[in-house]
Amino acid sequence: MQIVLVEPYYGGSHKAWADGYIAKSSHDVHLVSHDARFWKWRMHGGFLTLAAGVAELVESGIQPDVILASSMMDVAAFAGAVRNTVPGVPIATYFHESQFTYPLSPSDKVDHTYQMKNWASAAVSDTVIFNSEYHRSVFAGEAASFLRTFPDQRHTDLVGDVIDRSLVLPVGVDLTPVAGDPLPRTSPQLILWNHRWEHDKGPMELRAIVGHLLDADIEFSMAMCGEVFGSVPPLFAEITEMLGSHLMHAGFAERNRYIELLRTASVVLSTADQEFFGIGVVEAIAAGAHPVLPDRLVYPERIAALGASPATALYQTPDEAADLVMRNLPRDPDDAVRSAAQQYDWSTVATAYDRALEALADRAFDV
Repeated sequence: MQIVLVEPYYGGSHKAWADGYIAKSSHDVHLVSHDARFWKWRMHGGFLTLAAGVAELVESGIQPDVILASSMMDVAAFAGAVRNTVPGVPIATYFHESQFTYPLSPSDKVDHTYQMKNWASAAVSDTVIFNSEYHRSVFAGEAASFLRTFPDQRHTDLVGDVIDRSLVLPVGVDLTPVAGDPLPRTSPQLILWNHRWEHDKGPMELRAIVGHLLDADIEFSMAMCGEVFGSVPPLFAEITEMLGSHLMHAGFAERNRYIELLRTASVVLSTADQEFFGIGVVEAIAAGAHPVLPDRLVYPERIAALGASPATALYQTPDEAADLVMRNLPRDPDDAVRSAAQQYDWSTVATAYDRALEALADRAFDV
């Protein structure tokens, strides 16, 4: 089967997702992509140039059976742009994230444009794929609430139809580098916080947790590794200054360094205010780190799927988080939880993607 994967924002976790599926699928998967920058322009204008990329593939002799599109574009407009190039070819849209609940940064203003693009993309897709059950549930509720704000012809009756033809497929993760025995824990033991340095990853909560750990006067080291962009919330500078000599890594980590941090961390900590899957957390758990995660977003779903104890993994407040960190630091890796994390490896997940897209291609229609 010929699959065209359209990724408007080919970088970071989106790139890892596309590359992982291409590498592990049993089908021929052809990538059409744009660089991971100017995300708002990708949402507005990417559909047209990406449709041109699909046309180039067709001209080269590739006849797609199905298109798998990432949601970082206007899929409704894209469907119109490819209607003559690939008539009748079904489109599945994969939602890594959605704009309905994205926390606004202090510099942002409310703009419903991107929520509407998300909704239109879902509405015209032959199937919608969410990366977690939590995400599907949030999308259903928030889309309905959003559409009810309009004066008439509100589409609210269509939300159920979209959800009925949706499915949940996790983001595949390449867990091969962390599949072996864990490396010896560092001394002092390492707390890993592996997120983008942005406002939606909870810097205020992280600062509070770090404060509690410093007040407890315990031995620990910390790595804050993740992409750092041009504009970083000032709270991150405060946190790194607070940590001082406890901070063993700050900012982006090259792949080999990141794997080393994963394999030597005792605890993986999240403070995210926006998370629909949690790739970094899955990687760290597979490597042997104990999770300490907020009791919100996708995390309860992830902890349940891994068979971990919510009492030792999920927190409500920063002081609870600090307490869980201190309780988990001395513990040996939980082999059962590590093993359960392998369900997210691409070697397993790609098969589920293949089956879903095969079923969609079987429903293709002639025009």
